[in-house]
Amino acid sequence: MKVEIWSAIACPWCYIGKRRFEAALAAFPHRDDVEVHWRSYQLDPTLPDHHDGSELDYLVDRKGMSRAQVSQMFDQVTAIAAEEGLRYDFGSVVVANSFAGHELLHLAKARGAGDAVKEALLSAHFEHGEDIGDRDVLVRIGTEAGLDADEIVRDLASHTWRDAVVADITAANSLGIRGVPFFVLDDKYGISGAQPADVFTQALDQAWRESHPLVMVQPSGAADDVACGPDGCAI
Repeated sequence: MKVEIWSAIACPWCYIGKRRFEAALAAFPHRDDVEVHWRSYQLDPTLPDHHDGSELDYLVDRKGMSRAQVSQMFDQVTAIAAEEGLRYDFGSVVVANSFAGHELLHLAKARGAGDAVKEALLSAHFEHGEDIGDRDVLVRIGTEAGLDADEIVRDLASHTWRDAVVADITAANSLGIRGVPFFVLDDKYGISGAQPADVFTQALDQAWRESHPLVMVQPSGAADDVACGPDGCAI
């Protein structure tokens, strides 16, 4: 079964959603048969590589909210993230364009390290105050996940994976995705947002049943009176 997840790097709910989906997947009996594909999405593609200002300043300007409202939002999301074992530190978040991070993610996917790099990018941004627009940070994240440093430097410089990132964003638009995280199961079921783990559990179960229907087998000569039901057993 295929699960595609459209997710941004600078999205606090994307990290929370990742944790909740992982909890559901860990308990799913057929988890070894589930392929997870991370898809790229940018909340603000107009950002420069390095933004002059804090996350608080940026959101106040972008959303038109008061500083008190944004601070309250930070506190609420931080508390929710903590329930999932995440340690958000909005005060240290570095506002930066995430496109290069998504290029790194596509390289990592091609080398079998997509999930590790996705996790590291989210943690670097929300928990450790690292600049996800800084090429040295991206090289370090990639190499710690087992990627070759020279390949990372070359691919980021030549934008080898630019078209792949753009293709993901275009696909999201064609599917009508207007917010992330967004989960698509077997090209059929869509789940918007960082839903509770039991929602993902139900979706995984339903998608699996529909793609693997039970087929009754009745061999020639098999008896049909050797079973028990609510009204008793056949004799």
